[in-house]
Amino acid sequence: MARLLVEYSVNVQRGDRVAILSSPAAADLVREVYARVLERGGNPLVFLRLPGLDEIFFRMANDDQLAFVDPVSKLVYEDFEALINIRALENSRELSGIDPARQRLRNQAMRPTMQRYMERGASGELKWNGTLFPTPASAQDADMSTRDYEDFVYGACFCDREDPVAEWQRVHDEQERVVQWFKGRDQVKVIGPNADLTLSVKDRIFINSDGHHNMPSGEVFTGPVEDSANGWVRFTYPAIYGGREVEGVELYFEAGKVVKATAQKNETYLLHMLDTDEGSRYLGEFAIGTNFGIQKFTRNILFDEKIGGSFHLALGAGYPDTGSHNQSAIHWDMICDMRDGGEIWADGELLYKGGAFVI
Repeated sequence: MARLLVEYSVNVQRGDRVAILSSPAAADLVREVYARVLERGGNPLVFLRLPGLDEIFFRMANDDQLAFVDPVSKLVYEDFEALINIRALENSRELSGIDPARQRLRNQAMRPTMQRYMERGASGELKWNGTLFPTPASAQDADMSTRDYEDFVYGACFCDREDPVAEWQRVHDEQERVVQWFKGRDQVKVIGPNADLTLSVKDRIFINSDGHHNMPSGEVFTGPVEDSANGWVRFTYPAIYGGREVEGVELYFEAGKVVKATAQKNETYLLHMLDTDEGSRYLGEFAIGTNFGIQKFTRNILFDEKIGGSFHLALGAGYPDTGSHNQSAIHWDMICDMRDGGEIWADGELLYKGGAFVI
């Protein structure tokens, strides 16, 4: 896993300053990544965050402290050559009791830094990857034993294969034909039991997500034209953000904007996040999951948004390399299964039906 992250995902070069962000639960993988960065001639700097600090911060910080952006984080996001973020959850619901208004203030304060981070990633100035170290907490969220969850995580990353890099190159090649098919397209229609939605991808770029920015990966995505979404979608999986699980989300769009939103669970939180800023009710991403090695919902977006046979939308910030202009302090992915007969069309041609590409 460490070699895959260092040599393939971020391709560390001699002299690169590489920030390794994680927590003590992932110490084994952090040590291996640190060693591989040194082996490649890079300069690794490790930033470990103790469990429980985020909860203390959100409970105790005043408004000025919520708005404070520490200069070390700012330096990493705005100046380093590479970043490897290894999430290792010890309590995935740590922030479930926090007032969402406080989280919104924090998101707003971090917005300029995160925007710069996305711009640097889009230009290639920053090589970054987000991944996950399997912990008992994540295994419990996924309703698996820790051992089974470890096998699931490393299998989804192809670390159980003889040549993981060759496997990711195969994924790249398969997804590239979809990316090429979308070139020059305009009107996309998603229709089925859980959606009747149109949006435009005119002059937008589809990205072949092949393990460089996420590990694991397996999706093709773009940033829709900001004022183009019309219709509705019901997300078949819970939408998880900021330590909260929002179930049964339905969104209604007019001229790109969410004009109505409902949820069966945690609807108030959903509405708070939608009002984060001027960009949080608009779409920053439209994507199709292609990783058929991920078939189980695990309550972790790194895996769930890649589920083969699904599509997802993200509210908020779009990736500049797709051509998206939407800016926001949030980027919230929400997933809808398409294996129930859902279809995706583009300019009157069928691309996808029942969870499979038909081109």
